[in-house]
Amino acid sequence: MTKGPGAPIAAQPGRPAAAVPPAPDVWNIANVLTMVRLLLVPVFVALLFADGGHNPKWRSVAWASFAIAMITDLFDGELARRKGLVTDFGKIADPIADKAIMGSALIGLSVLGDLPWWVTVVILARELGITLMRFWVIRYGVIPASRGGKIKTLTQGIAVGMYVLDLTGWLATGRAVLMGLAVLLTVGTALDYVGQALRLRREGMAAERADR
Repeated sequence: MTKGPGAPIAAQPGRPAAAVPPAPDVWNIANVLTMVRLLLVPVFVALLFADGGHNPKWRSVAWASFAIAMITDLFDGELARRKGLVTDFGKIADPIADKAIMGSALIGLSVLGDLPWWVTVVILARELGITLMRFWVIRYGVIPASRGGKIKTLTQGIAVGMYVLDLTGWLATGRAVLMGLAVLLTVGTALDYVGQALRLRREGMAAERADR
């Protein structure tokens, strides 16, 4: 009997056998976009610090690479879900790529003195903490990304992108306000995720006790 991806499932009485869909290839468009984002991290850092880190032209090029990375982030996950291209590699590499590009931008901007270190610490501590918390409750279920979390990510991306650019005047003021909003969303969504995690763990433990 043939087994493996694409092999027919044993037919039920009166029903034709159905084929198991083959596992998606690791080298699919969604994973390629994720790998592009990973490869852009060192390129972005090099461009950000080029010529002392405060050359407007190099900062514009650095912004372009950051923007490309953010655009790939918008498309790879959606493509993977819509086209059935979800793979184990993508599940691991996608969040790593997201945190790598955002973390390198935040740390780089703080090293250059353009972004207060407390902003970088708050955002990165939140991302690390929520990731660890998801692993803490994973035996009871998965905490899905909320709409607030998606808005937070978008706001962070736009705000950080504006800091990468060499802006002055009211644009510089506007990016500071937007970053303040991003920090508020960062803290607010973190509290929401903590509440979800505690509730999920409590319900999971109660279910385990009931099954004994």
